[in-house]
Formats: sequence, C-alpha cells, structure tokens
Amino acid sequence: MFRTCVNNLFIKRQVHGNAEIVQNCKEIRNRNPRNLERLRIARKPMGYALDIYGQPYWHKLNINRSQRYMTAEIYHFENGPVITASSQEWGLKKQLYSTIDIMAYKFVGRVLAQRCLESGILEICVEDAIITGNKIKSLLDEMSEHGICLQEPKRYKHPNSTHRYRPEKPWETYE
Repeated sequence: MFRTCVNNLFIKRQVHGNAEIVQNCKEIRNRNPRNLERLRIARKPMGYALDIYGQPYWHKLNINRSQRYMTAEIYHFENGPVITASSQEWGLKKQLYSTIDIMAYKFVGRVLAQRCLESGILEICVEDAIITGNKIKSLLDEMSEHGICLQEPKRYKHPNSTHRYRPEKPWETYE
C-alpha cells in the first residue's frame, strides 16, 4: 500500500498486478503494428513472379557510402528507413579521424545496434551481396557483438493435420 498526498489529503492506493485485469478482459486489441512480425506470422513480401528473386525480409540492412561519409540504415519493407546511423552525425564525426575508414564503420555499427535494441528490432536481414570487404564485415561483427541477430527467423506457417513435422509455435514458451 502506498499513501499519496493530494491537496493535504492522504489517499491509500493498493499495488496490484495485471492478472486481475487480464482475467476480467473480454477482448484484447493489439495496437502494435509490428507485433505480428515479432510473433513470426506476418507476411514477408516475395515480390512479383517476373521480378528478380530477392530475399524476403521484414527489416533489411542497407549501407550507402559516398566519398566523404557512410550511412547504414535499417529498412522496413513497408515503411522505408526506420533507423539510420551515419558517420556524418556530429557526435560520431567529432570522435573519428576519418569518416570512411574501418573505425567509422565499427562505430556506426555500434550506434546502429544500440538504436536497434532501443527500438525493439533484434533480427535483421543481411544480403550476401552487400558483404564486399573488411569494412562491412567489421560493421556486421560489431552489430552481432552488441546483440543483433543478422538473420531473420523463418515465417511460421500453420501445418496441415497430415504433416509429420509440427514446428513449435513462437507465441508459446515452454520453460
């Protein structure tokens, strides 16, 4: 029990958990648009039949390099760039000797991983075509070292009753 003072009157408040609310709730409405992606049941876009086949993804890493700066961004398939980190940012540029050397890639990878964790993105898709040199490998190593998985999990598909293999449902945890 807590006592709260409002206009010199003490009001007693009790601390309770969410179990009571969930038991009395008849309908739960999810307002998080990315919840289906976290549950692995959202659709991954495959593209059209005549397009060049690309890897389906929810979040993909894009790296852009100009002559003076480099930018790494997490790209969502519907909303475009969601998270961006660049060596052009004042806080990073002041700490770096050069904005396009291997240390710039490492620091941008560290900042991008921090921002991904803060926003709740734990897995991203990294295409093999962008891994071209040691700089990009150091960026990816820094991101994986700070807790970002560089492969997205496969989409859960409900098995038919005749299927032999039944995958574990991602929304059920067994501990």
